[in-house]
Amino acid sequence: MTRNPGKPASPADLRALDIFEFATSGRQAAGALRISQMPRMLAEVPSDVSDASDASGNPAAGEDDTVFTWQAEGSTQPELQDDGVEAPQPYLRLAVHGSVWLRCQRCLSPYSQHLDVDATYRIVATEEEADEYPLDDDEVEVIVGSRQFDLIDLIEEELLLSLPLVPKHTVCPEVHESLLSGSAEGSADDESEENSAADAADKPNPFAVLEKLKPGGSGGGKH
Repeated sequence: MTRNPGKPASPADLRALDIFEFATSGRQAAGALRISQMPRMLAEVPSDVSDASDASGNPAAGEDDTVFTWQAEGSTQPELQDDGVEAPQPYLRLAVHGSVWLRCQRCLSPYSQHLDVDATYRIVATEEEADEYPLDDDEVEVIVGSRQFDLIDLIEEELLLSLPLVPKHTVCPEVHESLLSGSAEGSADDESEENSAADAADKPNPFAVLEKLKPGGSGGGKH
């Protein structure tokens, strides 16, 4: 994201960051976050991830090895104000990279999903400003800043938004037995429905029987 990745920042600093000073000073920071530091992301990891293996059969990395690297850069950009004068406004750019273990919804086994975040934010002071901010640029999001801003929470939120709606391998290594049995049951159900339809076809039509009982019907006659 930048030529200079910035200085490492401690988790304590990231939980109470003066985001306005960070932006107006053009500061940069970089670091790494383990998934254990992000409880909502941790909840997405399958409990049996330690038993997982990759497509080559190699043992999967455990939870402690799941690390996301991040870089943050503050800046200001001139914007036209209501009084017609341009003034510098605070911006934040955030990049996050790493992988997380998810459960494939097709074969039900854990797999490693790579996530990439590259987002730019316009920082405002209040919720009202955020609601009124014109969203003409789809590439810029709006966040409410503070002097005690939680950058880790923002990183976690962006990672959660990056998760696939339906986690799955590109190519599954195998199909789970429960899915196979489900297919077999489905085939049996289809066969049962076909047999029922055939039986119904063999039964006489009750309306046809009634038709025969009517005077002048094909099966009836005058005595």
